Amino acid sequence: RIPVVLAALGPKNVELAAELAEGWEPIFFYPEKSGAVWDAPLAAGAAKRDPSLPPLDVIAQAPLAIGDDVLSYRELARPGFALYIGGMGAKGRNFYNDLAVRYGFEAEAAAIQDAYLDGRKKDAEALVPAELLAGTSLIGPRSLVAERMAALAEAGVTTLNVAPIAGTHAERVALIEQARDLAG
Repeated sequence: RIPVVLAALGPKNVELAAELAEGWEPIFFYPEKSGAVWDAPLAAGAAKRDPSLPPLDVIAQAPLAIGDDVLSYRELARPGFALYIGGMGAKGRNFYNDLAVRYGFEAEAAAIQDAYLDGRKKDAEALVPAELLAGTSLIGPRSLVAERMAALAEAGVTTLNVAPIAGTHAERVALIEQARDLAG
């Protein structure tokens, strides 16, 4: 059997993933805020899950950079967050904007969307909260990345899908090896 992984954000689709899929892959996984957003739909789906299925694999994705001088790499994610929160759908019909609101960034999500839909993409990027960039990344000194990985595990993440940020292939490989070491 080929495992099915469902990328889902909204409560109904997250419930569906927990009921029927082998894996669930949310975007912009923020471990400290994930429980308030997804615990109820995950529990509802799990209650209907066929016991012959394996436990749900929760797959979080995050940019990865480990070092004392890499915090600025978080800024590389701003355009993507602005696009998703601001430009992926009309007002009231944007799942990513809804997620930012459920994470507690209601005013910021509205401002990002207004700027993006008005064609002010750079303004929208500047409005993405630094807290959201930090909470959804594995970028920083080794101790911070270890803390973030522990928070992901505590929030139920079972698989990491990382995007290593480095100049060479060898450096990207080294980052993945460091992340493996931190994961234990």
